[in-house]
Amino acid sequence: MWKRLETGGIYIFTGIIEEVGKIENIQNGSESTIIKVKADKVLKGTKVGDSIATSGVCLTVTSIGEDFYTADIMNVSLKKTSLKNLKRNDLVNLERAMKLGDRLDGHIVQGHVDGVGKIVNIEKSPNNYKIEINTDREILQFIVSGGSVALDGISLTVSDLFENSFQVSIIPTTLKDTSLMLKKIGDFLNIETDILGKYINKFVNPKKKFEITEKFLRENNF
Repeated sequence: MWKRLETGGIYIFTGIIEEVGKIENIQNGSESTIIKVKADKVLKGTKVGDSIATSGVCLTVTSIGEDFYTADIMNVSLKKTSLKNLKRNDLVNLERAMKLGDRLDGHIVQGHVDGVGKIVNIEKSPNNYKIEINTDREILQFIVSGGSVALDGISLTVSDLFENSFQVSIIPTTLKDTSLMLKKIGDFLNIETDILGKYINKFVNPKKKFEITEKFLRENNF
């Protein structure tokens, strides 16, 4: 029996995408938007009320069919994430919450997006694919070179950090098995920074914002 790992009402994901779904329908309302997502693997063991990370956004399943599920996206989530740009037939990365006893192959992801970033550069080579993402300083302060970040729900390692952007390197398997294969310069991605950095920021200096760097983490034994 599928038993999802839930802590204090928060579902935990890993950033390891299980499948790529397709948006079959979008119904806009005054307070929320209902999406219908064609899927297969993530429907197994899932029931109404469970959560599925949809391109990095934790959404509650409102109905399930043989090959689809529906979910409501509240307006606040639409404004904060790239889901506001969804169109019919768009591809979305899907992941069910962790099961008890699962290995954590990626990193801890909550499906609580911090904001969006814009792809400003793509470098392609036979065995490596690099994407540079421009985003706000409020998000960049929690991103560390060599650390983890979730982009559209995908657990990735930060390969480089710049003044107004950061870069991730993507292996061919990840590229093939996610929606990143279709992303181009100018597209937007949902960003969820590593929860470790956010907790350090809160506990060490709750009143003053500061930039968490690799040097800071090493000096404080992280």
